[in-house]
Amino acid sequence: MHADIATLKEVVCAEVERLAPQLVRASHAIHAHPELNFAEHFAHDLLTDLLDQAGLAPTRHAYGVDTGFEARMGATGPDIAVLCEYDALPGIGHACGHNIIATAGLGAGLAAATVAARVGGRLRILGTPAEEGGGGKIAMARNGAFQGLDAAMMVHPADADLVCMDAIALQFLDVHFHGKAAHAAAAPHEGRNALDAAVLGYVNVAALRQHILPTERVHGIFTAGGDRANIVPAETAMSWIVRSPTIASLQPLKERVLTCLDAGARACGCTMSAAWHGVTYADMIDNGPMVASYVLNAARVGRTVVDPRVMGTPVVGSTDMGNVSYLVPSIHPMLKVAPAGVPIHTQDFAYWAASPDGDRAILDGAKTLAMTIIDLWCQPGLMDSVQAAFAQRPQGVDVL
Repeated sequence: MHADIATLKEVVCAEVERLAPQLVRASHAIHAHPELNFAEHFAHDLLTDLLDQAGLAPTRHAYGVDTGFEARMGATGPDIAVLCEYDALPGIGHACGHNIIATAGLGAGLAAATVAARVGGRLRILGTPAEEGGGGKIAMARNGAFQGLDAAMMVHPADADLVCMDAIALQFLDVHFHGKAAHAAAAPHEGRNALDAAVLGYVNVAALRQHILPTERVHGIFTAGGDRANIVPAETAMSWIVRSPTIASLQPLKERVLTCLDAGARACGCTMSAAWHGVTYADMIDNGPMVASYVLNAARVGRTVVDPRVMGTPVVGSTDMGNVSYLVPSIHPMLKVAPAGVPIHTQDFAYWAASPDGDRAILDGAKTLAMTIIDLWCQPGLMDSVQAAFAQRPQGVDVL
C-alpha cells in the first residue's frame, strides 16, 4: 500500500475514534426516538446539527424531501457519497438498525472530510429517509441528488459481516374489492361478497407461488374484511408486496399477481381496483472493485467479510439503494451487529442495534467506509476499474 494512503487511513480512523462518544450518543438517541417514513424530524435535526457543529453547513430538507439532507465538501477529484438512513419500522422501532446506518455514515463522512482538501477529493454526506417502503432515495434521485457522483456507499446492520445483501426488486400493491351489501340471513342472494372475492384472490396467489421462481416472493395481508358477520361485505382491501430478482423480471410477475386477484373478483361477481405504489425498488448491483476495497479495509479493523452466496447464508431483502446502484457505482455491505441467527426486522435485532456490539459496529463501519473513500480518491486505477464494472450493468432500465 502506498505510504501516503496508509497514513491517510490512520488519520481517518483516529478521527472516528475522536468522534466516537458523539456518534454513539446520536445512535442511541435515534434508536430511542423511532420515526416512520418521511417523518424522521428528530433524526434529521440531530444529524444536521452535528454536521453544522463540524462546520459542514448542511442543506436541510434537501432535494424536495422534508427529512432529507446533504452536506458537501471538496472542490476537485472523485465525488463520493456516503449515505445515511434513519427511519424505523411500525411497532418494532429500529429493528433494522438504521440508527447504526445513520451514525456510521455520518462518522465516515466527518472523518473523510478532514482529509478531502489534502488529497483532492469531493464528498457528499446524504441523509436519505424512508427506506422502509417509502423510497426516499428514489424521491431524492428524481430531484438530482445523485447526479455527477462517481460512487455511493453505505453499510447495513445484520447478524454477520457480508459483502452484500441479496437485494431483489420490489413493489407494493394496494387492492380493493367492490361488491354489494346484503343481509347475510334475510337476502344473501342479493349480495356480492367482496370478502369472498379477496379470499379467492389470495388463494389464487397461493397457487401461483408453485409456479414462480424460487427467488421470487409474493406476500400479502387483508387490511379490511367487512364490518359485521351478518352483512355481506361490500368493500374489502388487501396490501401486497411483489418481489423478483431484477426490476426487469418484476414486471411480468406483477401482471400475473393482478390476474390472480382479478379472477377472484370476477368469480364472485365483484370488481377490483388496484394501485401500485409510485416507487419500484430495483435490485442491488454491488460494484466489484468497490466491494474488494471495502473487504480489505474491514480486515484492518478486525472484521472478516464473507460472500453470503458462497457461505450459503444469504440475507434476502429489498432496498432503494438498488435504484441508486443503477445510477452510480455503489456498495451495500452488511455489518455484524447481532449474534448469528438473529434476523433483522425483529424485536431481538432492535435490542442489538443499541447494544455494545451495535456501538462497536458504528465505529468499525465508519472507519471501513472512510478508508474505502480514501482508496477511491487515492488508489491509482481504482476509479477506472469501478467505472468499467459499472458499465456492465443492464442498460435502458428505468429505475426512477
